[in-house]
Amino acid sequence: MGFDFAHMMTLGPEILLAFGQTLYMIAISLTVAIFIGLPLGILLFVTDKGLFLENRIIKSTFGFVVNMVRSIPFIILLVALIPLTKILAGSTIGPAAASVSLSVAAIPFFARIVETSLREIDKGVIEAAVAVGATPWMIIIDVLLPEAKASIVQGVTLTIISLVAYSAMAGVVGGGGIGDLAIRFGYYRYDNTIMIVTVVILIVLVQLIQQLGDWTSKAIDKR
Repeated sequence: MGFDFAHMMTLGPEILLAFGQTLYMIAISLTVAIFIGLPLGILLFVTDKGLFLENRIIKSTFGFVVNMVRSIPFIILLVALIPLTKILAGSTIGPAAASVSLSVAAIPFFARIVETSLREIDKGVIEAAVAVGATPWMIIIDVLLPEAKASIVQGVTLTIISLVAYSAMAGVVGGGGIGDLAIRFGYYRYDNTIMIVTVVILIVLVQLIQQLGDWTSKAIDKR
């Protein structure tokens, strides 16, 4: 069966619900990733060798944890985090439950992006701030974040796009969203219309996110 427009219209409510669930999962996991991943990324940078808060133990410990989580394929992470998901979300299925695994996957991903963004800053700027007696907090707030904000915005964009892909994958285990719709209707029922629609929705969504991220990054980059 090819594309059936009339059939797609009858499934309009299902498609809208799935799209809303996808946005819900992305919003929760992105918020968690920023609130935890941003400080974590800063910590990984400032505790590195030669920086003003150099600490080999902290750097190695958190770096190991970040690398460990990032090395686990997301589908395996979904299964491994079922006990934690049950505790935090009260269920192992649905968008809220999927948001737990999405958040855990997004935190180290975004943290590394933040760390990389901060490494692009001219070391001379940081050394000058240290020389005039700026406290570590002042350096982070007044030097590091302003200098790296455009790159960090690009990192947020990349994180959102990755979460779109992860959220679709979460549908395989009943996480809801576009992926769940594609599995239930497109795969199990051999519904090509739904498969085409879900792919188009995901492509359009990613394109819009990338365009918005690029525009925002350029708008705030005053260098």
